Amino acid sequence: MAGLALDGSNPDVSLLYDINGLAKDAPHWFDRVMEFVGEFGIVIGLALVGLGAWWSVRKRGQDAPSAVAGLIWAPLAAGIALIANIPIRGFVERPRPFKDHQGLEVLVAGKNDFSFVSDHATLTMALAVGVFMAHRRYGLAAIGFALLEGFCRVYMGVHYPTDVIGGFALGTAVTLLLAPLAMMLLTPLTTTIAGSRAGWLVRAGHPGPAAAAGEGVPEFPETRSPGTERGSKDLAA
Repeated sequence: MAGLALDGSNPDVSLLYDINGLAKDAPHWFDRVMEFVGEFGIVIGLALVGLGAWWSVRKRGQDAPSAVAGLIWAPLAAGIALIANIPIRGFVERPRPFKDHQGLEVLVAGKNDFSFVSDHATLTMALAVGVFMAHRRYGLAAIGFALLEGFCRVYMGVHYPTDVIGGFALGTAVTLLLAPLAMMLLTPLTTTIAGSRAGWLVRAGHPGPAAAAGEGVPEFPETRSPGTERGSKDLAA
């Protein structure tokens, strides 16, 4: 399996050279930006998108617990997908593209593990699909980030395009296929949290169990200045 995409006439290799060739023509500072974005920036961006989605779904009232459960599932699915990739990499044993092809502009050194499938593509797409299941608008933004991550990995010269496509497929499959079981387990948890003192984590404007029951709110008796009651009686007379 290690011989995948070794032929220079392979469309996978041709597309690799076309995309990575952009790095050769780009200014040095732009390559450094793409290096940061491809290694860390997209993941940070997805975390911010996830926080925005969480802040929004908390306002859904009775539907908030299930939506928050979906957002909790997103990073869990990403972790499971990365674990699933370990035996896949060991079985395929595909070397990094710069080990078999000359003339690539490699922006990140020290990548000596196997190439298929891309961990970054797997991680970002699993997160994106999980966010999309909970909130469509934020989910579309997250999927856009994941697609950009895939482009960056090829641009940086550390993955073939099919490594990225495989990562997208793996992340999507794990998130969607295990979602019913995950939601069955997580939704009762978030529903319980919604009824506790930490309910604001699940539902916006949650008053807490004491306030919701009308407890813990002190009631002050009406105070009157001296002579007020007497004066009112005199006016009534």
